[in-house]
Amino acid sequence: MKLKNVLIVVSNIEKSKKFYHDLFGLEVILDNVSNVVMTEGLVLQEFTIWEKYLEKDVITYNNASELYFEDNNIEDFLEKLESYQQSIQFVHRPSGEEWEQKVIRFYDPDGNLIEVREREN
Repeated sequence: MKLKNVLIVVSNIEKSKKFYHDLFGLEVILDNVSNVVMTEGLVLQEFTIWEKYLEKDVITYNNASELYFEDNNIEDFLEKLESYQQSIQFVHRPSGEEWEQKVIRFYDPDGNLIEVREREN
């Protein structure tokens, strides 16, 4: 068995495609309108589809999982976040962990938690 993708639920597919493309460089591989597969194994699915299948409400900002990315230059990435056309809700700005790796945590437009960590050399 092989893990193929990670699916997150979003309220606006177009807004989310732009967010993940602009900030992380992800490209659309397959666009089925309310279900979009992007590079790096990220799948976006609209709330309405998710709620229909689960027969439950989607709980945003639940902090039960996070998308994890690495970048060579965390300061440049922070500038990209701060100048992004949509307001970014930070959990925290770059902080040095005890092992001296810088990390930023913030939410995507739908409350999915994201971590960007400085890539170790």
